[in-house]
Amino acid sequence: MIYRFRVVLDNDTKDEDVFRDLEIRETDTMEDLHNIITQSFGFDGLEMASFYISDEEWNQGEEISMFDMSEAENKVRVMNATKINDVVHEASTKLIYVYDFLNMWTFYVELAEIVEEAQGSDYPNLMYVHGQVPDAAPQKEFTSDTDEDDYDEFEDGLDLDDYENLDFDENWN
Repeated sequence: MIYRFRVVLDNDTKDEDVFRDLEIRETDTMEDLHNIITQSFGFDGLEMASFYISDEEWNQGEEISMFDMSEAENKVRVMNATKINDVVHEASTKLIYVYDFLNMWTFYVELAEIVEEAQGSDYPNLMYVHGQVPDAAPQKEFTSDTDEDDYDEFEDGLDLDDYENLDFDENWN
């Protein structure tokens, strides 16, 4: 069977949607999916990347990484040893893909359709391209539910910007 994915760049500016529609065999590896995503968006594919299994609300779940950098007891799945259909299927259709952890290119990957393999077609296949990839990764804005002015990290009334009264011993070394 062939999986058809839509891969959408997480673009907070919403100036233009940027996405790619891809086809890949269900028995290919997550590394194969990684390769076609990077190629279709014009990346060289040399940066670290991970997939994260996602729920319906796009909450980040289990990681599938390029390399196992975990410690002995905390094994993680790796892309080259994980088949796509072991992760994605009718009951679990969404992934988050992060490429280049310094720039945090983030993509929403969703299984759109499962179809029969077409005779004479090569897979993986880039089906459709929409939008131009920006020169730099879209910046993420992180917000909090609490008002920063009401938040006192230390609850003891210390003003960390008042260096004169922090009571450091000048010769503490």
